[in-house]
Order: sequence, then C-alpha cells, then structure tokens
Amino acid sequence: MPQSSEPSGLSAAHLEVWASVATLLERLPAALDAQLQRDSGLTHFEHGLLFALDTAPERTLRMSTLAGYASSTLSRLSRAISRLENKAWVRREVDPTDGRVTLAVLTDAGHDAVAQSTPAHHALVEKLVFESLTDQQVRQLGTISRRIAQAIDPAAAAWSPDSRQASPS
Repeated sequence: MPQSSEPSGLSAAHLEVWASVATLLERLPAALDAQLQRDSGLTHFEHGLLFALDTAPERTLRMSTLAGYASSTLSRLSRAISRLENKAWVRREVDPTDGRVTLAVLTDAGHDAVAQSTPAHHALVEKLVFESLTDQQVRQLGTISRRIAQAIDPAAAAWSPDSRQASPS
C-alpha cells in the first residue's frame, strides 16, 4: 500500500481547539500589556517580576530563580531588571552567603509600584480569564495549563504562592 506524501496533520477537532489556543496566546498577553502600560508604565513581564519579588521572603530572589519563574533567559531578565533599577524599584545585590550569586531585591518604591498596579491588573485577569468560566472550568483550566507547561519543560520552575523561596535546592 503506497504511503501518502501528505504530512500527517492535526485532526479537525484538534485543529479547531489549537486555533482557539493560538488566538488566546496572541490576544491575552497583548491585552494585559496594554492595560499595564496604560495604567502603570509596566509591561506584563515587568509586573510579573515585581509581583514575584513582592511575594518572596524578604522581597528577595536569586536572579536565576526569578528567571525560572518568568520563563526567561538571564539576559532578558537582566535587561528588565536594569529598567526596574532605573526606576529605583529593584536593586541587585551579591548574595552574602555565596558571592557567585546575584540577588534581585524589591525596594520600598517597587513594593508601592506593584501594590498600585496589581488591583487593576487582577481585575482585568478576572474579567478576561475567569468571569466567563464556572468554578469547575477554572479548576480544569488550572489542571490543563499545568499539564501543558510540564509537557513543555518538566523541570521548569513555576511560581505559586506555596513555592516561594529565595534559594531553591
């Protein structure tokens, strides 16, 4: 039996779902960035960094840990931290227990910035992501998102309120 030269593609059902996911991946970040830029002068990425630092013990994280939470290269993270340092919202320090490690530390002004920007940001997330879902769908979304994230990179650090630590083992 001759082999088809057509590449095997997604089934019609999977293609329909993928089109929805791809649209979400394009539109949601743009909407979040637009709101944060307009209201706070921050990108969604920068807000995420400030939020992670604000919720970390002593408002301090290793740069490598912060990069893991942000799914970022150290280079991209360093450029963003430089922008936040220019606003006096973050400072870098050498880890006193390990001079090879750089820490990102949220300043009081940075705490004020994230405290001011978070309510409107969370309101938009609530409106765009959660408002049209049932409680069961929200739980399913969490499960599905975690499974996809693990399929992409099983070792990647994922931020959660229970995983906050300044120096992971």
